[in-house]
Amino acid sequence: QVHFVESGGGVVQPGGSLRLSCTADGFTLSAYEMSWYRQAPGKERELVGGISRLSEGRNYADPVHGRFTISRDDAKDIIYLQMNSLKPEDTAVYYCNAGYWRPQFDSWGQGTRVTVSS
Repeated sequence: QVHFVESGGGVVQPGGSLRLSCTADGFTLSAYEMSWYRQAPGKERELVGGISRLSEGRNYADPVHGRFTISRDDAKDIIYLQMNSLKPEDTAVYYCNAGYWRPQFDSWGQGTRVTVSS
């Protein structure tokens, strides 16, 4: 069973930045397309964006386009989500999963909480 591990969340003021990381136990991230998702309080989980293998392609949801960047370090087997110009509406728990447009696995990690507040 895949066990994703997300980290890097925290509390930040509007306009601030955070970088989230995604790793996995017993799973080689570099072999898969990967995506970030988020779930805000009272809302369904939604796609933030994805990255193809070898970083050849990326996709982003409209609300984060131009502010968030997904990258990967295949040597370290880590996926990153760089979040800049954060807004209160970015407040959510952030998750990673394999896949480019939709999650490949039913299992999810605990996520990492991001709170944007003044």
